[in-house]
Amino acid sequence: MSKQHDRLQRIAVKDNVLQIAGRPANQLVAMAGGTPCYIYDRNALTERVQSLRSVMPSDLKLHYAIKANPLPAVVYHMAGLVDGLDVASQREMVVAIGSGIDPETISFAGPAKRVEELRAAVAANIVINVESSLELERLYQLSSELQIKPRIALRVNPDFELKSSGMKMAGGPKQFGIDAELMPDVLSGLDTEKVDFYGFHIFSGSQNLKPDALIEAHAKTFELATRLCELAPAPVRHINIGGGLGIPYFPGEQMLDVVPVAEHLQKLMDARTGRFKNAEIVMELGRYLVGEAGYYLCQITDKKVSRGQTFLMTDGGLHHNLSNSGNFGQVIRKNYPVLIANRVTSEEKETVEIVGPLCTPLDIVGAKLELPVAEVGDLVVVFQSGAYGATASPQQFLSHPEVKEMLV
Repeated sequence: MSKQHDRLQRIAVKDNVLQIAGRPANQLVAMAGGTPCYIYDRNALTERVQSLRSVMPSDLKLHYAIKANPLPAVVYHMAGLVDGLDVASQREMVVAIGSGIDPETISFAGPAKRVEELRAAVAANIVINVESSLELERLYQLSSELQIKPRIALRVNPDFELKSSGMKMAGGPKQFGIDAELMPDVLSGLDTEKVDFYGFHIFSGSQNLKPDALIEAHAKTFELATRLCELAPAPVRHINIGGGLGIPYFPGEQMLDVVPVAEHLQKLMDARTGRFKNAEIVMELGRYLVGEAGYYLCQITDKKVSRGQTFLMTDGGLHHNLSNSGNFGQVIRKNYPVLIANRVTSEEKETVEIVGPLCTPLDIVGAKLELPVAEVGDLVVVFQSGAYGATASPQQFLSHPEVKEMLV
C-alpha cells in the first residue's frame, strides 16, 4: 500500500477487496445500483458518537449539524445517537422533524433566512439562531402573526477566531451572527414579550486538528458567554459553542486528540458561576461525526497514456464529490486517500492521474498516485467522503447521472 494510505490502518481487506461495513465494496456497489455511489457505514457513525461521549463531559450535549450529510437515512440514524439536530434550511428542518426527534432539540442557523423559512421554524417550535437585527424584527412580526412566541438564541460573531481552522466562521467582519460589541444594545432592547429568549450560539470555526487551538477558542468562548449571560434579559438556558473538531484528509495529517480538549471543557464547565452556571452547553458537530464513515466509489471506464502519463478515466468526479476535487476551498490541491477497491495491494504499481468524465481539467479524482495497476471495470474508492459530498457538489453540471447514496 502506498505511503498516502499508511494512516488508513483500520481498513478491512479480504481477498484483496476493500470491505465496508463487513461487506466487499463491489457487492455494496451492486446493492446501490451501480456507480458512482456513496456508501455510509452506520456502525462507524455509532462508534464515533460513542467514542466522543466516552471522553467528553457527561453533561455536554452533542448535536449533529445535518448540513454535513442530510441523507434522511443518515439523519434518522444520527437522531437516535445525539441530543439534538441543527439545520440550515427549511428543507433540512423537515428532514430533522421526520427523524422523530423532539422539535425542541432542533435549531436553525443561517445568515440569510427567508421570511418563509422563519415562519416555518416558528410554527415548528424549533430554536432559531438569530443572525441580525432585521431577522429579530421579522420574528417579532411573526410572533404577532402566528400567535406563537419564537424560541430564539442570538448568534454571536465573537471578537476572536479559531486559529488554524480550515474554515474561519468568526472574528473580523463576517456575514454570520451579530458582532459581539453590538450584543449589549441588542440584549437591552430584546422584547421578551414577543420572543422566548433561549440563549446564545457562539461558533468560531471548523475543521481543526490542533487541540491547543480548540482549547484556546473554548476558553475565549466561555469568557464571552459569561459576559453575555450577565447582560441577558432572562435566564440563559442554552449555549451552543459550535464544533470545530476536524478529521484528517491529507498526507501528514493526524487524527485529532480530543482528550485534552475534553478535559479542558470539563474544567470550563465546572468553573461556571452566576447566570452561566445552569445553562446547557451544546457542541454542534457535522464533519467530525460523519466524515470518516463515508466512501465514494466510481468505476474506471477507460485507461489511456498521454505523453507518458497514464490516465484512469472514471464515471465519477467533481460533480459528485466537489471537495475531493480540490474545488471546495483548497488553495493548493491535495489528494484525499484513494485506493483501487478491488485491487487494494499489488507488487505491480503505476503512477496515475484519476479523472472524471467532465469536460474540464478541474475534474480530478486523484493526482499523481502510485497505485496497483488497474484495468477498465475496476473500482476507485475515495475515503473521508461522508461529509459535504453529494449535496455540496454540482450534480447538474453537464447533466451526467446523479450519484447514488446508501447507508449500510
